[in-house]
Amino acid sequence: MRPFGGRLVNEGGSLLGRARMVCHCLLIETGGELILVDTGYGIADVTTHTEQLERSFLRLSRPVLEVAETAAAQVKQLGYRIEDVRHIVLTHLDRDHAGGLPDFPHAQVHVHDSEYRAMRNSPERARYLSHQFQYGPQWNLHRSSDGERWFGFEAVRELPGLPPGILLIPLPGHTRGHTGVAVRRSDGRWLLHAGDAYFYHGEMAERPHCTPMLRYFQSRVQVNGPLRRRNQERLHDLVTAHRGHVEVFCAHDPIELDRYTSTQDS
Repeated sequence: MRPFGGRLVNEGGSLLGRARMVCHCLLIETGGELILVDTGYGIADVTTHTEQLERSFLRLSRPVLEVAETAAAQVKQLGYRIEDVRHIVLTHLDRDHAGGLPDFPHAQVHVHDSEYRAMRNSPERARYLSHQFQYGPQWNLHRSSDGERWFGFEAVRELPGLPPGILLIPLPGHTRGHTGVAVRRSDGRWLLHAGDAYFYHGEMAERPHCTPMLRYFQSRVQVNGPLRRRNQERLHDLVTAHRGHVEVFCAHDPIELDRYTSTQDS
């Protein structure tokens, strides 16, 4: 995405230039099948149904409308078939996280029950785009009210039908049922996709900081400010205390995405 704002969004650059943001998805290969964490925008979003993303949102985020940027296209580029993606785990149901669902119609879709209810019945349900779900997802709803503990976080759940070591970490505040997704790597370390629990890598730094535009935007789209800020602080504490055991990244920070793509390329 290329929103205006320059260094008010990304550090450095001009004040009036375009900034850079991403929709950071995670593809997991395990046991001969693929699991996708978030989907970004879908093929229809960038081709036939772009206007349904809403003009105000398009003016604000200015997404790159290219099929090659979609998760489905990138799965194919890696040499897999669309049908190889058997499960999709969503941090939440906002349009830039769930838009690619129709591109994987055979996949089971895992989401917190509170997020699903928010999409169907809550006062803020207008933030969700119903056409992205019209194809009839195979919903798997998971309770966010109970579970185990994980590095100090409560109500953490494994997902039935998925391999162990893939966990839902409740992180509400941005939306009612927002969750992080933790994945245990083969070396024993954890990756934690924190979704929109924070937006800027500096918020996880030793001295947390955020650019002005992203600080404002996070507060503008939250449903529960105190809860969101509390969970962001808990993530910072997690990174500080367990830096060698847990790697955390969010959905929209290009610096964090580049960290992993540069490692992969090398």
